[in-house]
Amino acid sequence: MEAFWHDILNYLTNCMNTQFGTLDMGMLLKQLAYDKSSPLIFSSGMFMLMFAVFIVIYSLLRKKSMARTLFVLAFSYYFYYKSSGFYFFLIAIVTCSDYLIGELIYTISSRTSRKWLVAVSLIIDLGLLAYFKYTNFFGQLFSDISGAPWHSLEIFLPVGISFFTFQSLSYTIDVYRGKIEPVDNLLDYAFYVSFFPQLVAGPIVRASDFIPQMYRPIVVTREMLGLGFWFVIIGLFKKAVISDYISINFVERVFDNPIQFSGIENLLGAYGYGLQIYCDFSGYSDMAIGLALLMGFRFNINFNNPYKAVSVTDFWRRWHISLSTWLRDYLYISLGGNRKGKFRQYLNLFITMLLGGLWHGASINFVLWGALHGIALVIHKMWMGITSGWDWLESKAWNVLMVIVTFHFVIFAWLIFRNADVTWDGLVNNGDWGNLGVMLSQIFTNFHPELLLQVVTSYWHVFVLIFLGYVLHFIPDSVSQACKRAFVRMPAFFYAIALIVLIVVIMQVKTSEIQPFIYFQF
Repeated sequence: MEAFWHDILNYLTNCMNTQFGTLDMGMLLKQLAYDKSSPLIFSSGMFMLMFAVFIVIYSLLRKKSMARTLFVLAFSYYFYYKSSGFYFFLIAIVTCSDYLIGELIYTISSRTSRKWLVAVSLIIDLGLLAYFKYTNFFGQLFSDISGAPWHSLEIFLPVGISFFTFQSLSYTIDVYRGKIEPVDNLLDYAFYVSFFPQLVAGPIVRASDFIPQMYRPIVVTREMLGLGFWFVIIGLFKKAVISDYISINFVERVFDNPIQFSGIENLLGAYGYGLQIYCDFSGYSDMAIGLALLMGFRFNINFNNPYKAVSVTDFWRRWHISLSTWLRDYLYISLGGNRKGKFRQYLNLFITMLLGGLWHGASINFVLWGALHGIALVIHKMWMGITSGWDWLESKAWNVLMVIVTFHFVIFAWLIFRNADVTWDGLVNNGDWGNLGVMLSQIFTNFHPELLLQVVTSYWHVFVLIFLGYVLHFIPDSVSQACKRAFVRMPAFFYAIALIVLIVVIMQVKTSEIQPFIYFQF
């Protein structure tokens, strides 16, 4: 037992040395400064150490509301500075403008004036998003269509801009709709917009869910403590053990050069990417939920076993729930929803998913991905209308079949999502689908199933994790909930031991560099 703790201490020391190097003042200041190549992320030793110090100070300020707010606000802005440098001023612009607009919307009685104020909020928030994220995309697209020359601008994409702009927009729209009242002051609103657990990669937290919690006493119950550690540990395991390892050691190799791999390897790479992106993104959301719980705040769940979905509609009820519900409530319903006939409903669904795809990135592949999901949602709505009352569609066998079909549709769509080398010019003028076309060609014309055993044995570490990841994903909800309840009932010291053991595992499987979260680019 003594040797076990000695090994753990050595691992933690190595981890901290990897992050900090020699702890002289110059090196420390360098580590604390912004480094484009090394953003501060939840799965890094740097963040774990900083959060440990943060939570101690935060606990001491628990009953001092103003001091606590200022402390969290300062830490949140610093956290964003470590991710995007001095572009943290964008959060300040969005915060100040939407706070003032929310105040005016609430005090002005004229409905027309209030609509114009919402429009101003949309112009500011979406204008910033459009400039930083879509200027070069639409410029190049116009150039491809018109033939006019376009020279890409050197525009830095601030991390998480799609998340905090959408989050802030929900506030002004909800104030306009009368769902919430404005916050008491600008500091409180800044606290809401910049709250660091969900700042750079979600979940998109609604003002109506979060702001009421700000005005209640900060209480971390025994259950919240256990759940917080549970989500942090599960999230770390998903990201740092499963997602990063299978990505570096297999998935990226296949997607970066698919022509060098057989069809069976390309197909396995697609399955691997499906698990990688789920573990990466849901892992971040789990850690955000866990960190917030440790601070006394509750977030809604953002993923609910999406690959168990029995339809594309069900998938979007389970995947990135905070975005899908945001798009439903603020875009789909605003377009008319299902209130103006079937054709308009189908059109609104398609437009919502098309824009949802574009939200993910300024590239044709994201537009195609969103359009494909939009078409699938329309087809499913039509199918539901045709088959209404068909009892046999409720059978377990049919549900299993539909889970398999939906899963493979989603995996196919991920191929489009992942291959960003698809361009408008290549598609229209040359019929060139880039690596996406190569992967599909390999799968359908150069499959070689006899290589399966050889591939699996060659990358057996990878496929053990892929198998484990999918098994854990598809276990019954009752089993996962029972495990969660059992963990929460454990003594508090057990949480620390579980976290230390996980750090040891991470040190065993970690790559040479910490991998940023996939959704940082969105």
